[in-house]
Amino acid sequence: MKFKLAHTNFNVMDLDRSIAFYEKALGLHVVRRKKAEDERFELAFLSDDCGRYQLELTWLRDRTEPYDLGDNETHVCFQTDDFAAAHALHTDMGCICFENEAMGLYFINDPDDYWLEIVPLR
Repeated sequence: MKFKLAHTNFNVMDLDRSIAFYEKALGLHVVRRKKAEDERFELAFLSDDCGRYQLELTWLRDRTEPYDLGDNETHVCFQTDDFAAAHALHTDMGCICFENEAMGLYFINDPDDYWLEIVPLR
């Protein structure tokens, strides 16, 4: 029996705002969208150019309060081939929320405050 990672899900308050953030900050793009027939929810699946793994963003129509992310200890990590350029972009976007220079990494937060780790290719 074999398993393969397929996707990670984040629930978001504003789907279009989140999609725009992930496109700009991480170069992800929408590979498919699905809307419930009764419009209770909408899903957007984003991926990088490799397409092996997806980030699923879920918008729930009846949700009015921001999600409680606790201590934000869970995160998704992204590798970049140009760490300096990524850091400059994220600095300009104002989304860096934590840096650990000794370990050579930093975190950005998305519009719903999910933390995303950024590391250089190793």
